[in-house]
Amino acid sequence: MPYTIDSARGIFPNTLSADVVPATTARFNQLSAEDQLAWTWFAFLEMGKTVTVAAPGAASMQFAEATLNQIRQMSFPEQTQVMCDLANRADTPICRTYATWSANIKLGFWNQLGEWMEQGIVAPIPSGYQLSANAAAVLEALKEMDQGQQITVLRNAVVDMGFDPDKLGSYDRISEPVVAPKEVSQRTQVTIQGINNPTVLSYMDNMNANDFEALIKLFVPDGALQPPFQRPIVGKDAIARFFREECQNLKLMPEQGVSESVEGGYTQIKVTGKVQTPWFGAAVGMNIAWRFLLNAENKIFFVAIDLLASPKELLNLVR
Repeated sequence: MPYTIDSARGIFPNTLSADVVPATTARFNQLSAEDQLAWTWFAFLEMGKTVTVAAPGAASMQFAEATLNQIRQMSFPEQTQVMCDLANRADTPICRTYATWSANIKLGFWNQLGEWMEQGIVAPIPSGYQLSANAAAVLEALKEMDQGQQITVLRNAVVDMGFDPDKLGSYDRISEPVVAPKEVSQRTQVTIQGINNPTVLSYMDNMNANDFEALIKLFVPDGALQPPFQRPIVGKDAIARFFREECQNLKLMPEQGVSESVEGGYTQIKVTGKVQTPWFGAAVGMNIAWRFLLNAENKIFFVAIDLLASPKELLNLVR
């Protein structure tokens, strides 16, 4: 029986992903707008004890500059209202603009607001403010996670704010310009214990080089990529857009893997390792599993990227 995208999602079923991330994100989404904002600031302060968020690049912030300057000129009550509107996913001009931004621009926007809050430019959390019991419980859940899981929850919190993009109708997606791929002379090649498959090795090398044109050629036309805790993205055009918007300047550090031949001439390969993002730098490595299903021509039919439940899952390579 030939594979479908749905059946491909079941390869290596013993892979334990960090289900605490979507569960905590869901609990966060149930908080009031006021609690969501307070939780976000408290969470960033908590993270600041162990993780330094990298400064956003100029290319990212140029798209948010007009909105940030507009907020900077507001009174504190007006600024607070804007942030509440974002948390409430209200239908306002700023919320609509925010909805068109890619994830990295949204992260840069909130990072800038956080810096301005510390500088007294943006309305601060009221002195003595106490989180509600529900918000405090969600914050405690965050503290129990490893750093890779923490930053994923924080990203989810800000990315889902703003007006619902599904209600915008037609609009232009605003994302960072695609950086040029690294020169061949500047590229390094990964090695993966137990894996010598050229497609999997090329996937890692091209991602590290920001060579998305070469990367997308590794997929079959109707192939799929499943990011952590999301539905599969199907088709080369959609996958390429995801690479451009979400995957620039990542550092993939695969460590080991296992390969198995399966029916229909397919090969399934699981690789575990770490990923560093430009937002959190070398101090934080996210524990990741990649689950590949390659067709008989050694093209990628499906790949899932899983944020793992714990560091010990890096060794869980059994089928």
